[in-house]
Amino acid sequence: MGFSWWRASLTDTELIDKARRGDVPAYEELVRRYESLAFRTAYLIVADTDEARDAAQDGFLRAYGALRRFRAGSEFRPWLLRIVANAARNRRRSSNRRVSLALRAAAEAPAERRNPSPEATVLAAERSALLLGAIERLSLEDRDVIVMRWFGELTEAEMAAALDCPRGTVKSRLSRAMARLRVGLPERELEALRD
Repeated sequence: MGFSWWRASLTDTELIDKARRGDVPAYEELVRRYESLAFRTAYLIVADTDEARDAAQDGFLRAYGALRRFRAGSEFRPWLLRIVANAARNRRRSSNRRVSLALRAAAEAPAERRNPSPEATVLAAERSALLLGAIERLSLEDRDVIVMRWFGELTEAEMAAALDCPRGTVKSRLSRAMARLRVGLPERELEALRD
């Protein structure tokens, strides 16, 4: 069975139902929808491009194997990202390779504008490196909530589902993580990041 254009118009729930019944192209459509987000999530945990790709792929494979246990009515994105994040954490624990998150993320980040000036490019790279370096120094728990909220763009409700905890817990964890992030950045750099 090849790719059918109509699969792209189906909801996640419809694709999950089809994938549960053995429609592999339906699951491939889910992978297409979330592969970029899964990679970014894994990358921010493992700080290595190859490890992030492997962790995202591992997460998709695990999610496919667990598809029958996916609760009807739940959102797929936070469920998938929890699986991908767990796969990335497992890879990070088992691997002693720790590549600098700031350098990799700054080098691979897409340009915000089409033709920024050389000065703007340098300043943006410095700010990204500074912020991502501070994020890397946080605990894994703090990094998880910041990554989910600001890089994965999950809502508090989606984060609660992904972390399997109440929304209030997500809110307090995110608040504490942001406070620790601010402590990790000198005031001069905080002002530069606000610009």
